[in-house]
Amino acid sequence: MKTLCCWMPFLVWGREVNRHSLVDDLLAGLTGAIVVLPQGVAYAMIAGLPPEFGLYTAIIVPIVTGLFGSSRHMVSGPAAAISIVVLSVVSNIVPQGTDAYIPAVLTLTLLAGLFQFGFGLARMGMLVNFISHTVVIGFTAGAAILIASSQFKHILGLSIPAGQPFYTDWAFMFGHLEGFNGYSLSVALVTIASTLLIKKVSRKIPAMLFGMIMGSLLCWLLSGVNHGVPMVGELSGQLPAFILPDLSVGTLSAMLPGALAIAILGLVEAVAIARAIAIHSGQRIDGNQEFIGQGLANTVGSFFSCYMSSGSFTRSGVNYDAGAKTPLAVMFAALILVLILLFAPQVTAFLPLPAMAGAIMLIAWNLIDVRHIREILHSSKQEASILLVTFMSTLIVALEFSIYLGVLMSLIFYLKRTSTPTMMEVAPKSIDQGTDLRSVQRFQLPECPQLKIIRIDGSLFFGAVDHIQKNLIRFSEENHGRNHILINCTGINFIDYAGAEMLMKEARHLQAKGFTLSFCALKNTVKDELAALNFLAKLGEENFYATVDDALSTLVQRLNLDICRQCQHKVFKQCPRDV
Repeated sequence: MKTLCCWMPFLVWGREVNRHSLVDDLLAGLTGAIVVLPQGVAYAMIAGLPPEFGLYTAIIVPIVTGLFGSSRHMVSGPAAAISIVVLSVVSNIVPQGTDAYIPAVLTLTLLAGLFQFGFGLARMGMLVNFISHTVVIGFTAGAAILIASSQFKHILGLSIPAGQPFYTDWAFMFGHLEGFNGYSLSVALVTIASTLLIKKVSRKIPAMLFGMIMGSLLCWLLSGVNHGVPMVGELSGQLPAFILPDLSVGTLSAMLPGALAIAILGLVEAVAIARAIAIHSGQRIDGNQEFIGQGLANTVGSFFSCYMSSGSFTRSGVNYDAGAKTPLAVMFAALILVLILLFAPQVTAFLPLPAMAGAIMLIAWNLIDVRHIREILHSSKQEASILLVTFMSTLIVALEFSIYLGVLMSLIFYLKRTSTPTMMEVAPKSIDQGTDLRSVQRFQLPECPQLKIIRIDGSLFFGAVDHIQKNLIRFSEENHGRNHILINCTGINFIDYAGAEMLMKEARHLQAKGFTLSFCALKNTVKDELAALNFLAKLGEENFYATVDDALSTLVQRLNLDICRQCQHKVFKQCPRDV
């Protein structure tokens, strides 16, 4: 039963539903429906799809993730960054606006969902750790520029050719400013201003919906339709229909690289949002189960007119703040959207495209995490370079490859750090604190003239062998009479075959030069690894000590007393007292 509950979380939270939680979830669902209505339409436009597809995605996906996902408060559905990636990937294969475009979008969604579901079954929840927060920030900032650029044609009322790079769109726009539509611009500006104003006045009022209403009202007062202001148009008034994705071999193979990238991006966003909400709710999140929930939602949704989805931070925050107790809240929101689709499809008929474009511009602006970008640029050159490369590649190359590039750079810098573990000369901070070893250079500590202690912080694996070997050679060449080397292993978490072989070779090399190499404070798990590789015996078990104190108690007895008598410092508490 426990295993079944792990695979089907609704069996757990379903038992907690009561009259009070139902009321709370219903109210939260009503609030969520009001928030997602304009967002769903806007995100569908970003993805190059009819507006109802955003609502279809906001209906089907939350129901599936609510049943099978790990988080009780996260709301999944259409998302801004995912939407622009969908447009980028699919439009490079199938022209936007053609009959083949929608089936191709569904194919991308199906493949991405299968990837996500497969990752969940394989218990690969750790996969999200390979995309750093810096990569996501750089990518979403670049995506925000692309999203904003795609809306200028609606805001200015210009006919900009589709399928061009954003900088070409900008050049065309600045070259044809004399032909802009003042009515369209006015509607967009009023929408933006009204949204920003209501956000400052009250957080309880759905600002985006209010802004769109104000923009629509202005358009009606100005008779905008008679002056060339286009409308979004009426919704289909139908429930999500069963549509088969394009399963041709050519389309499937062309979509694979983009599907993998968007699957990983969607999982990163979803897990990050689920964890952020869990900090406030106290819920424990199972990353693997979240993978399964997201994968099932996108796989099932691809057959019911839904495009690629992920978690929404805005809607998840609203859902939690509105008092949602269980995932029934998102299901109530989906039910309300169904009622709107069936009985009020004309809700978007009087919505001007410039008003929608103005709302999308604000969505794009909110994607740019200015605070974290500033912190990254001022804190680390490596992280700053990852941020800038990801950001620039998002603007220049295909979006899915910018994700891969950001991940690749993160891995390169990670491998660079792990392949150069810190090796420092340490000594006791004081005689009274004989086992409290600190950096000799940083604390200006005296060293024993015969015994050098080196601390290694990092794993001894094949990638770090060369770095460690060079430093051991350097330490031995700069010995100045220190022919005993003790490696403090408290910072070593892993030793592979190459690392163990390097230690054995260096021990023999140092022994031939008159040195001794000893080890202390090695973790039991690492010691077991050495024993399994048969290197513990080769290195000599007598050269391994359980603690720093044990090592010093033995090694100090081997020191040359004549040199000890000439030493002006009593470095160790084990130092001979008669010198």
